[in-house]
Amino acid sequence: MWKRNKGLQKEQKGFKMTTIGIDIGGANTKVASADGSIAEIHYLPMWKDAALPDLLSAIADQLTPEKVGVVMTGELADCFESKRQGIAFISDATLHAFPKSEIYYLNNKCEFTGGDDSRLAAANWAASAGLIARDTNSNCVFVDVGSTTTDIIPIAGGAARAGGTDFERLKRGELLYSGVLRTNLAALLDRVVLDGAGCRVSSELFAITADAYLVLGRIGEADYTCETPDHAGTTVADSIRRLARIVCADPDEIVGSGHGVRTIAEQVQERQVQELSGALDDMLTRHGLNRVVGTGLGEFLIRDAVGRLDGVECSFVSGMYGEDVSKVFPAYAVARLVEFG
Repeated sequence: MWKRNKGLQKEQKGFKMTTIGIDIGGANTKVASADGSIAEIHYLPMWKDAALPDLLSAIADQLTPEKVGVVMTGELADCFESKRQGIAFISDATLHAFPKSEIYYLNNKCEFTGGDDSRLAAANWAASAGLIARDTNSNCVFVDVGSTTTDIIPIAGGAARAGGTDFERLKRGELLYSGVLRTNLAALLDRVVLDGAGCRVSSELFAITADAYLVLGRIGEADYTCETPDHAGTTVADSIRRLARIVCADPDEIVGSGHGVRTIAEQVQERQVQELSGALDDMLTRHGLNRVVGTGLGEFLIRDAVGRLDGVECSFVSGMYGEDVSKVFPAYAVARLVEFG
């Protein structure tokens, strides 16, 4: 599936784009140009098929870039027996798709390297943090709340101070496996309060965070870019039905019907805000920092979480580079870093 933003739709085949960045994830592949005129998200579940080569070839054919910066997280998809195998697949697909372009792979040390470096695994945060450190020249905690995960990266002395691998960052509190689209609600809540009483939650994949935030109006249907749990639509009515299902109900069984289901969505949001606020407080205190720079589709969660912390300044990538760029920031960041050399 190849979706183009309005800016790209104006371009004709064969248009020469100087530098682009590609963030190849397990669920989404994001593309951005170094000048910010292109910002795309392509839902491409790596574990379901091997369509990545086709997508990359289509991008190459449309943009014919001179230089391509690449970061990845898709190597962790369980269709690969190891991260090494995933890195090799993604690197090979990129090389075959862009035979006439210079390709730059960024590792978790924010260094450009060859396509066989094990440190390429889950290094997209290094591009984002590297660009923030370069452009803002300030000490802060950089936070990226995406569809699936949340990066919480301390930046001090002009460089990121985070663990290299996802395993290390999970242990250090620098990675939360929680996002605003794809997270199973049963992974966040074991019960909800309805009509004043606690109700246990089914552990089935009935609803995801995208359903909660669509019902609350924090995202729009156009932002619901991932697959729905029941393979049905992405309307508010569809999401209300899925939210009711996590307590094994239809919407009309819950007091207040749609309004009753809304309380489930509110409790999902509260849980994620609490978790993020606590993680931020811990990171800021540990590194003696008082500033947060946020980005991603979940900027609204960052704003709410920081609002619960005293004396913490907060700014957003959307205000610096634009809302579209904020949603694909690792891709944009690696493109910019390629141009810096």
